[in-house]
Amino acid sequence: MTQTRPLAAIYIRVSTQDQVQHGFSLDAQQESLENYAQALGYEVYKIYRDEGKSAKNLNRPEMQQMLEDAEQKKFSAIFIYKLDRFSRSLKDLILTIDQLKEWNIDFVSLQDKIETASASGKLMFQIIGAFAEFERNMIGDRTKFGMERKAKEGGFITKAPKGYCLVNKQLIMDKEESQKVREIFEEFLNNNISLTKLAKKNNLTTSGIKKLLQNTTYLGKVKFANNETQGQHPAIIDKQLFEQVKEKLKKICFSKNSC
Repeated sequence: MTQTRPLAAIYIRVSTQDQVQHGFSLDAQQESLENYAQALGYEVYKIYRDEGKSAKNLNRPEMQQMLEDAEQKKFSAIFIYKLDRFSRSLKDLILTIDQLKEWNIDFVSLQDKIETASASGKLMFQIIGAFAEFERNMIGDRTKFGMERKAKEGGFITKAPKGYCLVNKQLIMDKEESQKVREIFEEFLNNNISLTKLAKKNNLTTSGIKKLLQNTTYLGKVKFANNETQGQHPAIIDKQLFEQVKEKLKKICFSKNSC
């Protein structure tokens, strides 16, 4: 009984500059990789060719198609001629190879003598995985730092709440909607109306009306990671009204053992 050979994708890329300076053609890469894949016992599933494309990022048509096919497990290995054919960005290279590992796709680079299906190759995958985790943590730290700095400077972070609109990443007061927000606060404070009825009256859920009444954005504040700073946007509710609503809400929640 004939055993089916595993399938491999071959990715080849050459920029216009490569062809002019080095005669580094796609056909030459393809022939070398087809022979190498066959020698290692693979059958070629598809040739992915990006011609005249830079490797500064992964936004190349055939590269994106190959990664989609990899996620769908259409083949079990990717063969490339050299690492810089895949990407010149070390970050992109590390994160992508780590993702291929998650999909159980082997990665083979002919010129760099990298073959992740072997014992030494698996060790390389583990090293790459460690670098990938480090890079993801660094990205997370940079993102968090940027958001914290923006909050400290009074910039707004998430979507605009009722009463405001977001223009060029800045909160701008909506005259009509901000008046409705004031009316909600005043009606809750000065009338014996339940949160449920108030919510229905304003096309909100009960939890939504609670969040609205507790939202310090209406005081001109910006909150991030449990820290509040003075925002760059105008306040809709004055502090006295906000505190009175806060106290009434607290009493209602305490009496009903909710909130």
